Amino acid sequence: MHKHLPQPYFSRFVRAIIEFDMLQDGDKILVGLSGGKDSLFLTYALAVLKDISPVKFELGAFTLDPLFTTDFDPAPLLDFCTRLGIPFGTSQANIAGIIENNAGKDPCFTCAFFRRGAVNNYAKQHGYNKVALAHHHDDAVETFYMGLLYAGHLKTFAPVTYLSRTGLTVIRPLVYFREKELRESVSLHGLTPIASPCPMNGKTKRQEIKERIAALEAADPAFYAHLAAAMRGGKAAELWPEPPERRQLKVKHDAFWRQNRQ
Repeated sequence: MHKHLPQPYFSRFVRAIIEFDMLQDGDKILVGLSGGKDSLFLTYALAVLKDISPVKFELGAFTLDPLFTTDFDPAPLLDFCTRLGIPFGTSQANIAGIIENNAGKDPCFTCAFFRRGAVNNYAKQHGYNKVALAHHHDDAVETFYMGLLYAGHLKTFAPVTYLSRTGLTVIRPLVYFREKELRESVSLHGLTPIASPCPMNGKTKRQEIKERIAALEAADPAFYAHLAAAMRGGKAAELWPEPPERRQLKVKHDAFWRQNRQ
């Protein structure tokens, strides 16, 4: 396969890798390849970079079949990786059954938990020291907004995360790509994305947040940019202090009422 990334894609991709120190000489990187548009582009872009990077690294891909359907076929993904010249692995995990047996719990959290575990276990077993995930800029902003609305905190995932329990480092090289750009990237590698088999696809809280952000951005074109700017550290912030513990508050309360009593 002739591999090439147009300059606008390549520069954005490399910017994230350099800015967040994602790549070191001798790395062995495993891509979590679901077959969706994002992970296909990530696998392709890393394969392009591998051929020309002054920092030498190995690359592989792994796909998990969560058994949401009975006809999942990894053959197109195997062929894709073979044409890119990278090893490909796959396994199954009955995540569908686990979700069914844990009715009432958040199915998205359960699925993500077991998917991460499967990818990380495969990485450790095969000598990879880094796992590359295909989260993009919209994912980060949506996570930030979800945290604000549903959990009351200002937090999103980091471009690079070290997992002390496994010794793996998770990298997210697509953090400077908007989702619509990745939707347009299919022509670069030529493989039609595999439709998500998830029965919750399009019915999640994240989908609600995605649609809410789109509506707010339609009403105010600067909304998304302002939300993304608030997500970055170092920005001016005027927030209330962290609430004190009950014991600390009692000490202050008692001190207030003791004033001028002597």
